[in-house]
Amino acid sequence: MDPLSEKVIRNSFVNCTKGEASRLRLPLGFGELTWEDLDFLGWVDPGALLRSHIVMPGHGGPRAITLRVSSAARKGVMKSSMCQICLTPHSSSGVNLFVAPLAGPSGRQGNTVGIYMCADLACSLYMRGKRQPKLRFSQYEESLTLDERIARAMDNLNKFADKVAGIA
Repeated sequence: MDPLSEKVIRNSFVNCTKGEASRLRLPLGFGELTWEDLDFLGWVDPGALLRSHIVMPGHGGPRAITLRVSSAARKGVMKSSMCQICLTPHSSSGVNLFVAPLAGPSGRQGNTVGIYMCADLACSLYMRGKRQPKLRFSQYEESLTLDERIARAMDNLNKFADKVAGIA
C-alpha cells in the first residue's frame, strides 16, 4: 500500500460524517508505519476502543470505512475462529464481529452490515508471517502463494466495502 496522509485518510471515509472523520484518532505510531507490509490500513481507534477503521486502496483513490465491535462479540455470545478477510485461523478471542453502518440514508436509519475479522485488523501481517495468531491449535499450510492470498483477501475486503458503500 502506498503511504497516505492524514488528510487523505480523513477524506476517504464513506460511512461517517466529515465531523466524525475529523474526530477519529489515527493509529498509534502512524508516522512510523511500514506501508510496504500493508495491503490495507486497519486499526482500533485509540480514543474509542470499540471503534475501528479500515482504509484500502481503490481505483479512484483510497476508500475508508468505520466499524464498531459488535455487542455480541464483546459479550462472548458469538465467536468465530477464522477471519473472513485473510482466512487466518485464531483462537476465539483473535476474531471479532465488526459491524459497519451503511453509507447514506440506510446507515442514518441504523442499518449495518457485519463481518468477522482479525481482532487487531492486522491481516496483512498474518498473511506475511510477521505476526502469529495467539493460541492457534492447528497449523495448516495453504497452497496459494502470498500474492494469491493477498488478492483473495483484498477481494474479500472490497466485497465487504462495496456492501457498506451500497454498491453491492
